[in-house]
Amino acid sequence: MGEVRSRRVFFAVWPDQEAVGHLAALGGNLAGSEGRLIRPAALHLTLVFVGSVTPTQVDQLQEIAAGVRAEAFDLSLDRLGFWPQRGILWAGCNQPPEPLRRLAESLAAALRAAGLVIDQRSGSALVPHITLARRVRCASLPQLATPVRWRVSEFSLVESDLHQSAARYKTLASFPLNQVDAG
Repeated sequence: MGEVRSRRVFFAVWPDQEAVGHLAALGGNLAGSEGRLIRPAALHLTLVFVGSVTPTQVDQLQEIAAGVRAEAFDLSLDRLGFWPQRGILWAGCNQPPEPLRRLAESLAAALRAAGLVIDQRSGSALVPHITLARRVRCASLPQLATPVRWRVSEFSLVESDLHQSAARYKTLASFPLNQVDAG
């Protein structure tokens, strides 16, 4: 019998098309000639990084995620950040919305309860951000004049396929967030 190929997966939220356009333009304006821009179709915010799993575990992850209850929310990326050790330029939140934190923490807790080992930077340790470019060199960043906003109404289980040029992402399943009136 052949070897079972492991799959590298994570949970994420994806910006809508308008937000993708703004984020791609931001990255293009700030990355410089040395920076490697993230492809617009790959722009995402990771909720929980799981890592390598078997196909059977992918099914288990989908069952766990389908049981997570969280509300839809508006996300506003209102700050730029830079991690110099890896040259990563990113957009994030000064004050991450509570529903985003609760979603990431609920998901991480459900995965741990099922015996899955997840990345320590997941859940409550989450620094919500979208990577815009890699290999960037910059001394300072401008203030983000206009926040990038979108309505988050679902989250997804995503497979990451690493290539030399860039990672490719494939959505394996999406899970709706409950629509709760803010009134």
